[in-house]
Amino acid sequence: MKLKRILIGILFLFGISCGFVSRLSTIATPTHASDPLIPITGANPAPLTATPPFVPPGCAGQPVATLPAATLESQPTPSNVGTNVPLSMDEQLAVFNQIINLIPDLYVYPNLNGLNWPITVTKYQALIESGLDTESFYTQMSNMIGELRDNHSQYESPAQVAQANAALSGVNNYAGIGVEVEAVPKDNVLTVLLDFPDSSAEHAGLKPHDNLLAVDGIPLVHNGIARSEMIRGPVCSAAVLTVQTPGEKPRSVTVIRYNVQSYVPIVSHLVATKDGSRIGYIYLPSFFDDTLPGQVKQALQNFGPLDGLIIDNRMNPGGSSSVVEPILSYFTDGLLGHFVSRTDSNDFTVSADPVGNSQTVPLVILVGKDTHSFGEIFTGILQDIGRAKVVGENTPGNVEILSSHMFSDGARLWLAQARFVELHSTADWEQTGIIPDVQASAGWDTFTFANDPSVAAALKLLGHK
Repeated sequence: MKLKRILIGILFLFGISCGFVSRLSTIATPTHASDPLIPITGANPAPLTATPPFVPPGCAGQPVATLPAATLESQPTPSNVGTNVPLSMDEQLAVFNQIINLIPDLYVYPNLNGLNWPITVTKYQALIESGLDTESFYTQMSNMIGELRDNHSQYESPAQVAQANAALSGVNNYAGIGVEVEAVPKDNVLTVLLDFPDSSAEHAGLKPHDNLLAVDGIPLVHNGIARSEMIRGPVCSAAVLTVQTPGEKPRSVTVIRYNVQSYVPIVSHLVATKDGSRIGYIYLPSFFDDTLPGQVKQALQNFGPLDGLIIDNRMNPGGSSSVVEPILSYFTDGLLGHFVSRTDSNDFTVSADPVGNSQTVPLVILVGKDTHSFGEIFTGILQDIGRAKVVGENTPGNVEILSSHMFSDGARLWLAQARFVELHSTADWEQTGIIPDVQASAGWDTFTFANDPSVAAALKLLGHK
């Protein structure tokens, strides 16, 4: 039986501490009033080149200026989360009762991870009855689900449901420079994961692994606090970025903010080899966009016959089964494992959908500590059945399967109700994570593609150089 038939509505949605919600394309970290903005020092960025910045069509003929530091400091955290309809106390209690009646019967771990459920229910009921405004109610329901401590189960308000559904359909709409970034607090940078198509960042030549140090001289990460919201701003406003490519000196780049309306793109290209072999590379940013299977298929068609393929899942936080299944079908078919709940077990099978020699091309998958959920399952399946070798660092081991439950107010609970059991291995991926065949590690912000140690290890594993 097909996964999409078994797991209707099942989705790996990422915890607040990891995955999309910490990235620029979704929700940025707010500026703290107690941590004032301080101009960057010591970077000595190279001066701007004479080349004028790319001007988006909608900004042609309009005055363009950078934002004053005070504006950057007071700028609210951008978010495309809308407003929730107010709920009375009786309505809050009705939703609360719907939630608490589901969990004891359906949660994948019968002991609820050791949580004392009656005490938990009493505590949160008392909070509601003490009087909560609507936003506080949704926050407390999220906190209650968080007490299950599985790092996956998650509660979404109605406005968050609308935002997540838009992201899954490939809709991104915000004013910024058009990059997806990850904060690296220990290095005081935001590191670029990818550019959005036809964005100001792409036209400015920003590449994956480039590091953003500052905007208009103000650090983007300071004292462990990421201020990615400063990259966003009014449409047609300019930003002078201090950018550093690993191994190079910082430089200044001017970009103009504009509405970013795009799907989440993959990164795909051939790898330069000394022996003339055709090795493809595909970076999968997530499995949380319904356009991804089509993008992967197009990349494989563009490559033509390959001698090897490297799939990069190192920054893949997971996603939807409806996205994972068709991508897996390009590379394998048949029974791949089982989804096991407290009461049932369902086979996971896919039917082959070859693209060129995709069913037989040697595969290497890159993973790391930022590979989660279906990023891990996708990788582990292909390793377990002998279809791929794996390079990188051990993954965290977050492989529970979530089922969605909608409530009367339009809110949604993603509850861990099953786990994936691989076809051959007896390892518990929730405990061990995916263990690479070859260990290779380096921070995303410390290398470029040309000197990527994991890509080098993958080429060696494929027998090429």
